[in-house]
Amino acid sequence: MSNSGTPLVELKDISIAFGGIKAVDRVSVDLYPGEVVGLLGHNGAGKSTLIKCLSGAYKADAGDVYINGKKVVINNPRDARGHNIETIYQTLALADNLDAASNLFLGREIIGPGGFLDDSKMEAETRKIMSRLNPNFTKFAEPVSALSGGQRQSVAIARAVYFDAKILIMDEPTAALGPQESEMVAELIQELKKQGLGIFLIEHDIHNVMKLCDRASVMKNGQLVGTKRVADVTEDDILSMIILGKNPRESH
Repeated sequence: MSNSGTPLVELKDISIAFGGIKAVDRVSVDLYPGEVVGLLGHNGAGKSTLIKCLSGAYKADAGDVYINGKKVVINNPRDARGHNIETIYQTLALADNLDAASNLFLGREIIGPGGFLDDSKMEAETRKIMSRLNPNFTKFAEPVSALSGGQRQSVAIARAVYFDAKILIMDEPTAALGPQESEMVAELIQELKKQGLGIFLIEHDIHNVMKLCDRASVMKNGQLVGTKRVADVTEDDILSMIILGKNPRESH
C-alpha cells in the first residue's frame, strides 16, 4: 500500500519516564488507513508503554499525538474512544458468562421503548457485524466462555468495529492460539484492512509480523531503532534490529 496523504495517526517525539527511567525516549511512529504496523522489541523495550499513550492508559511527558493531521490530547481511555481508537488487549475484557451480543453491547446496551433491554435488536446487530467480519461464526446463544480463542477474538474485534473504531490497537492477538485459530485472526485483520482501519499490532512473533504487517517499527531500550517496510527486509534483518539495535543495510 502507498503511504501517501495524511496519516491516520502520528505519534511525534513521545517520551515518558517512570521514576527517572525513560521508558520511551523521543519516539515517532505513524499509521495510515488500511495499514498494519507491527511494534516489536524485547520485554521492556517500550512498545506497550508507547502505545498506552495512544490508548489513554498513560499520559506522555512530552511529544504530540495527531489524528488525521490534527493535534489531539488524550488523557484517558474515554478521550481515545472519542477519537475512534479502540484497544484489544490479550485478556480481551469479555464477560465469560454472557453471550456474544451481551458482550458486544456491554455498557452500551440498546434499550427498547418500554425501558427494557432490546435483546432481539442487539442480537440482530451482532449477527450483522459478525456476517461482515467472520461469516462462519454461529455460536450466538452460547456464553463466550464456550467459544474458542479465535471466536473470542472475533467478538472483541466486532465490538470495537461496531462502535466505529478507525484505529485498532491489538496486543499479540494470536498468542496462545493454535494454527487454525491464528489463521482466523489473520483473516479478520485482512478484512479490517479492507475496510480502511489502521492497526497497531504489538507482537513478539517475527513470523506473524512478516505475514500480517505492512511495516514494522522496532524499539530497544525505550528508543526507536527504525521502521521498515516488511517487503523490504528479511526476518533476520528484523531480528538484528531487535537484538543489536541496528538497522539493516539500506540495500535490502
